[in-house]
Amino acid sequence: MMLKANLPLVTDPVLIFFIVLVIILLAPLLLNKLKIPHIIGMIVAGIVVGPYGIGLLERDASFEIFGQVGILYLMFLAGIEIDMYHLKKNLSKGLCFGMYTFMVPMIVGTLTSVYLLHFDWLTSILLASMYASHTLIAYPIVSRFGLTKSPAVIITIAGTIVTVLGALIVLAGVVGIYNEGSFNVADLLKLLLMLVVYCLVIVYVFPRLTRWFFKKYSDNVTQFIYVLAMVFLASYSAKMIGLESVLGAFYAGLVLNRYIPNMSSLMNRIEFVGNAIFIPYFLIGVGMLINVNVIVSNWNTVYVAVVMSVVATLVKWLAAWLMQKSYRMTSTDRNMMFGLSNAQAAATLAAVMIGFNIGIFDESVLNGTIVMILVTCAVSSIVTERAAAKMKLDMLRDDNSSQMSSENRTCHTLISVANPITASSLVDLAILMRNERYGNKLYALHVRNDNSAGSRAIGRNSLDVAEQTAASVDTKLTPIERYDLNVVTGLVNTIEERDISQVIIGMHRKTTVIDSFFGSKVEQLLKSTNKMIVITRCFIPVSTITRIVVSVPDKAQFETGFKAWVMTIANLARQIGCRVIFCCHPEVQPYIRGVLRHERYDIRSEYRDVEEWDDFVLLANRILDDDLFVVVSARRTSVSFNSSMDELPGFLQKYFSRNNLIVLYPEQFGDEVPLTSFVDPLSSDISGAPGGLWLTMASYYRRLVQLRKRFTHRKRVKKIDL
Repeated sequence: MMLKANLPLVTDPVLIFFIVLVIILLAPLLLNKLKIPHIIGMIVAGIVVGPYGIGLLERDASFEIFGQVGILYLMFLAGIEIDMYHLKKNLSKGLCFGMYTFMVPMIVGTLTSVYLLHFDWLTSILLASMYASHTLIAYPIVSRFGLTKSPAVIITIAGTIVTVLGALIVLAGVVGIYNEGSFNVADLLKLLLMLVVYCLVIVYVFPRLTRWFFKKYSDNVTQFIYVLAMVFLASYSAKMIGLESVLGAFYAGLVLNRYIPNMSSLMNRIEFVGNAIFIPYFLIGVGMLINVNVIVSNWNTVYVAVVMSVVATLVKWLAAWLMQKSYRMTSTDRNMMFGLSNAQAAATLAAVMIGFNIGIFDESVLNGTIVMILVTCAVSSIVTERAAAKMKLDMLRDDNSSQMSSENRTCHTLISVANPITASSLVDLAILMRNERYGNKLYALHVRNDNSAGSRAIGRNSLDVAEQTAASVDTKLTPIERYDLNVVTGLVNTIEERDISQVIIGMHRKTTVIDSFFGSKVEQLLKSTNKMIVITRCFIPVSTITRIVVSVPDKAQFETGFKAWVMTIANLARQIGCRVIFCCHPEVQPYIRGVLRHERYDIRSEYRDVEEWDDFVLLANRILDDDLFVVVSARRTSVSFNSSMDELPGFLQKYFSRNNLIVLYPEQFGDEVPLTSFVDPLSSDISGAPGGLWLTMASYYRRLVQLRKRFTHRKRVKKIDL
């Protein structure tokens, strides 16, 4: 007997939304004590309050709309958090798993439907396609554990594309045979052609439009609305050509993830809105579809539901097991692939509703499908959470051992903010550059040498902007306001007091023709501290950078801060998902590769041979507007310094005045940090500055060399090809 008659049906939209919010808030908290995953809690809550439970809420238009948005949001998040570089590396494995997780359910599902459920072959094939498809319901669990770039997760997501496309093709073929009595090859070819055209449009139009929009509009709210518009445009376009809308949302995530770094305020907003509202709404709506009374009262429905649930779970486990054996993967990887691929939701609901409406499926299959969705979602959530916990524990153990072996130390970053206009971009860059594994702390410093009210207001406003930017990505930043007659002295004292390892400052804007390129304060800072200094100037948002080109001096591997700056560049490249081109001497390249390999930076890195450091001038015609040019320089008394570096400001001003630029001075002197076990330093930093006579002679010699280079520059062959 149903309980819905005992409670009045809520129809007021405000009260409906309030009840849903209470469910979203309390259901996970209550069921967490029972070790039940949050996803299952939402579905169970939907069963209880739905029309087939106590009848408190009806599955009205709000659940239809928010539920559809929720599933699209879920698939979009799955696509946007994929690292395309890792996807390409694991593409063959993903396609193999896709074939396993599609063919095994098709074969086993068809045979069991014919011989156990006694359906005809056409119905059995369509039912088997429902087993083959899956929805990444448990993906939020993976995201919560920070395992979105795990090979097992990426392989499963790549396999999802195969299964969804395969299920759609089977659905189109079965419906065509049922309606027309034969298989229409022309319709299938038309669908495939439309799919190709659709993918080409998404791949070539969406990225270019997004890059233009993000360059023009930097407001996070505006960018968020734009991203949502692109998602729903892609989803609706997919539906118009006969595909599932979830496929369009997934494709939109794949092409847009390049412009939405993981550690950004935009990504934080996207994940927050989806996980807080839309995805829970979808899960509650799924629970409201389940009619427990009908299922229990009809033994045939129970039998069909049991067979469907067992088969759907078994075939997905078999596919994951075959994948494990084929590529010698671990049992944890197998469980992760099985957990993610077992849940049935979006595509399954679409297929069963189409089959039921045209008469292929009866009511027992419809209700059995709902039970199967509940069972598979429960199994998927439980298995995925356990596999993710074990995988995360193993990763943490490896990280701890790696840290102990390489003697990594905590790196604290100081961001010098002078005005509110540039504060936000500097903080964003610092967040993208930092390494979270080593517990890096962020400090924002404003030094004023004027105690007037206007100066204090500018300082306070600058620090507020810095705090807000860091808070938008859930990052703690400590603001520091300091009064000092000398700005450089204030910076240096803060560096010593807070144990700062690197300093990020904005590039000086020239006010007169006699001003230096970097500004006098930066030059004084370089002479006053041996810590790593990062001087930056970007004309476009960092997320729209397409390449990072790094000019590395000879003997850079012998500097104390070599490993630190390589890791900083690698962190930046990993966050924004672009490739890095190191232009350096062939002897330096093995050391860079060694740091990346030892620290497990699986990024797209390329290398160009440069015999002389000053050849970076030849890059002037190779650096594009969307590139980030990083110049690794050196202080005069360091081992990698050469006389050409004295001409660096002039070269940068002449050849790279309109390029996105970072000038990086590595740490020197101090306690040397061992590179890694694969590097045996042959030298150390010079501990003392050369004398005055030597500097004078070197200056005259340097001028003669520069005159020769300028005379022969036009005749030189451009040997750097990016």
